[in-house]
Amino acid sequence: MSRTVVESRIQDRTARGNLAVRNKPYWRQLSEGAHIGYRKGARKGTWFARYFDVPLGAYVTSAIGEADDRCEADDVEVFTYKQAFDRALRWIELQTRNSGAPAAVGSDPDMTVAQAVQAYIALRDARSSSRAGRAIKSDASSSLTRYVLEDKRLPIVRLAALVEADLRGWQLRCTRKKPSSLQRVVNDFKAALNHAFAMHRRVLPADLPTVIKFGLKLDAPELLTTAARDNQILSDDEVRAIVAAAIALDEDFGRLVVLLAATGARFSQIARMTVADVQLGQSRLMLPQSFKGRKRTLSYIRVPVGADTIAAIEPVTRGRSPSAPLLEHWRRRQVGPMQWEQVDRGPWASSSAMLRPFHQAVADAGLSSAIIPYALRHSSIVRGLRAGLPIRLVAALHDTSVAMIERHYSRYITEGLDELVARAVVPIVGSYAKAA
Repeated sequence: MSRTVVESRIQDRTARGNLAVRNKPYWRQLSEGAHIGYRKGARKGTWFARYFDVPLGAYVTSAIGEADDRCEADDVEVFTYKQAFDRALRWIELQTRNSGAPAAVGSDPDMTVAQAVQAYIALRDARSSSRAGRAIKSDASSSLTRYVLEDKRLPIVRLAALVEADLRGWQLRCTRKKPSSLQRVVNDFKAALNHAFAMHRRVLPADLPTVIKFGLKLDAPELLTTAARDNQILSDDEVRAIVAAAIALDEDFGRLVVLLAATGARFSQIARMTVADVQLGQSRLMLPQSFKGRKRTLSYIRVPVGADTIAAIEPVTRGRSPSAPLLEHWRRRQVGPMQWEQVDRGPWASSSAMLRPFHQAVADAGLSSAIIPYALRHSSIVRGLRAGLPIRLVAALHDTSVAMIERHYSRYITEGLDELVARAVVPIVGSYAKAA
């Protein structure tokens, strides 16, 4: 197959109007080895379709019809992008079926859910290992293995035969295992299935993305978790106790917990901070945005912190390159039963590396063993709401949305506004007002 095609924005008339006139079509990928094209002429535009013929070793191309650049589409001779898209798919399907050519290079029409998830886990592990500079398991690896691959029914289902009922049933079974965040498991699972469809869509049902979207939609009352758990909302004294225990346990780990508690950020954000992200003079941290959502550029969130937080992390900024990872720790390997030895120092790569020391710090602080690291984030959000900060500001500081704050922390929003609401209370019953 030829080299990767540089895709052009041809799906709307405004973008096509900015393209240069030329005889060679602008191409956009439909699937592996299949494209829709647009050739801009001096007077009109024309739609094309092509697919890669493996036995021939070249592309087979055909004109579809005129583009709706200068006149309205009629779906007969003049076509919108969507109409041309559909006709291109039908033509390619007909040609490949009649020619006996394989549906797609490397595509598997019999792929199962288990195979799709395993391929995605390998992708996520490779991405995490690349960032860490060593082989590690991603967070998706453990969650998808436990909640999807260990399921008794779903892993053996073929993607081509997957229906919404399969995914709904899996969600109900998944809740019985009580994951700490069903939404996070569902998000990883959805990403795995969508990735499989993107890689093999020429041999999978065209409506599979719709099945995935609605089958994994968390809209049933028995599936929704609409509030942060009360046992994960810590008082300021409890947070201080955990921080003190963490620092006493290990300085490197202690600094990580200090930043998690002071900012309410996710582990992935703190792990990606560099020395340059600490602004000592302004008592401010520049937190990298998380990878959640469809962010096209990396942005930073300015978070003011206390002098105590700055004092805790200032020592690791001295004499170091601005681009160096802010937090590092000793990495260890197991050499025997319950025996570990230090290997080298490096940045924190996986949140699983902090679980054991965090549980030890919680125990040393004399608190409930049910407390998890995410409790520091929950507590930071609630602290801001109780202080009367605007919801939009709390959401921005914690790199989340107002809708998520309102959904999961609604009871704490009203608590934080009690004092303001009380000022608006006036006597409305005359006799009681006079008596008072």
